Amino acid sequence: MRDRWAAARRILWAHVQTWRPYTLCYPVLVGVAGAGAGGAAGFAAYVVAGCGIALGWLAGHYLGDYFDRELDRIAKPQRPIPSGRLAAETALACGIGLAVAAAVLLAWVNWRTLVLVVLALAGIVAYSKFCKARGFSGNLVRGLITALAFLIGAMVAAPLPGWAAVAFSAVFLLHDAASNLVGTLRDVDGDRAAGYRSVPVRSGVRYAAGLAVSLYVAAILIAAIGLLLPHRPGFPVLLGVAACVGLIAVLPLPLLAPNLGQARALRAHEYLVAERLILASAVLARTAPAAAVVPLLALVLVFSLWTQAVMRSRHEIAADDMEVQPT
Repeated sequence: MRDRWAAARRILWAHVQTWRPYTLCYPVLVGVAGAGAGGAAGFAAYVVAGCGIALGWLAGHYLGDYFDRELDRIAKPQRPIPSGRLAAETALACGIGLAVAAAVLLAWVNWRTLVLVVLALAGIVAYSKFCKARGFSGNLVRGLITALAFLIGAMVAAPLPGWAAVAFSAVFLLHDAASNLVGTLRDVDGDRAAGYRSVPVRSGVRYAAGLAVSLYVAAILIAAIGLLLPHRPGFPVLLGVAACVGLIAVLPLPLLAPNLGQARALRAHEYLVAERLILASAVLARTAPAAAVVPLLALVLVFSLWTQAVMRSRHEIAADDMEVQPT
């Protein structure tokens, strides 16, 4: 009996690791912010947008890990599939099931979202199977998936996204392309061993870090254009905080290259995990009252940072490759 419970716990933990709880709050906030982009969303729209995006994002993790399983055997053998704790067929089935659930929920509210849901799922598959190994196109596709999540959220509250929603979707496209590029700085050795031609593998760590900084600054500048639109007081405050945290994370990276270690790159990405929650909350605070947004932000920050501290380094860095974290 004990053996059965132990096996069940191992399987459950493998699924939880696949979910990456420290990343889940961000797409949910992006979807909720998209629903609020037009300024007329009700509570039900926020809930459906958040739940629909959460289901789709979890599907993406399962499918992404399924298609990345050969790379992970080389670069991240501790992950659930290459370590044998989660069967590849199980991951594929879970990914498909969650994707169908997301599509049904979102189509129930607005059938037009199906077009974007299909595009997002195609982006997930394309990213893992083709684009991730081909450099900058992979970073852009990764950003596009988040931009589509924002637009899907907007279409939960309105038949079609307005111009403000389209503009802010560009913020998330550039921001997540930059964040994903920072992630490739962490994975240089594994990508090179697997034959992946990521930007730092092809053009060097310094070039990739500089490109990440440029993309991040462009994202913040586009977001700042929102100050010209009608907005609530919480928007500029949270946007300023997000920009400060993000710049602290990315600006040192070109200076640290080419001796940028895996642990240092992971630390920069951890800052961005917190920063992107603040950024998504800032976009939401443009139309929603700060009295509602700030407590929500505090809740998701605590949850994300706690789960990140507990789980992330073990999920992303193999035990043999762990570096001493600089103080």
